[in-house]
Amino acid sequence: MAATTGAGWKSCLCVHLVIFAWYVFTLWQNCSLEISDRHPGARSYGGRWKYLTFINLVMQTVFFGVCVLTDLIHVVLPNKKTRSGLPLLLTKIRDVFFTVLAFPVGTFVFLSFWSIYAYDRELVFPKFLDDIIPAWLNHALHTVILPLVLVQTYLQQHKYPSCINGILGLALFSSIYLAWVLWVHHVSGIWVYPIMAHLSPMGLCLFLAAAALTMAPLYLLGEKLSHKIWTTTGNQKKKNK
Repeated sequence: MAATTGAGWKSCLCVHLVIFAWYVFTLWQNCSLEISDRHPGARSYGGRWKYLTFINLVMQTVFFGVCVLTDLIHVVLPNKKTRSGLPLLLTKIRDVFFTVLAFPVGTFVFLSFWSIYAYDRELVFPKFLDDIIPAWLNHALHTVILPLVLVQTYLQQHKYPSCINGILGLALFSSIYLAWVLWVHHVSGIWVYPIMAHLSPMGLCLFLAAAALTMAPLYLLGEKLSHKIWTTTGNQKKKNK
């Protein structure tokens, strides 16, 4: 089981409860938005589920829910014999969820959105959306996700799968989502993101390929960052003894 070093289970539980509550609130606010005729979004084919931002929001909410459940079991049932194998199973699920999906996908949403936004916001978040999606919610969906996954990286050590298995799992997720995006366009004629409507067929292929290939370096970044943090933490603990 990945160690929770430097922070007790109770401390982790408090932090995870706050983050989980934040994501539940954000998810509720997102689903409560009134969709106007200018941006039918959620009412069109695929609903909110065609947006990677929404999928990531649900993913982060579920992940931190798993964290809360795992912490709670360790706090309520501190005896290993009483806990049986459930915490170990939940910890494995937590680690795979975070390393393969939550960290790389959350980081990708942050980087891709703000990179395109800085170049030309009309390609990813047209100005009229400011009247539909308040600024704080936009940042909750596209900005806050990065510091929160970094907090989790520092808060608990996660056991990474083999590099091949981790990247293959992430590649599978990316392939399924890209297939979903193309299917939505095939069925409804809607491009999920405005930038796609401005690209030639070759440009679209290059754009999708670049987006998919960006995921692997982000997985490796998460692994390297986790290793650096927890190697430093381990060395510091040894010095303090």
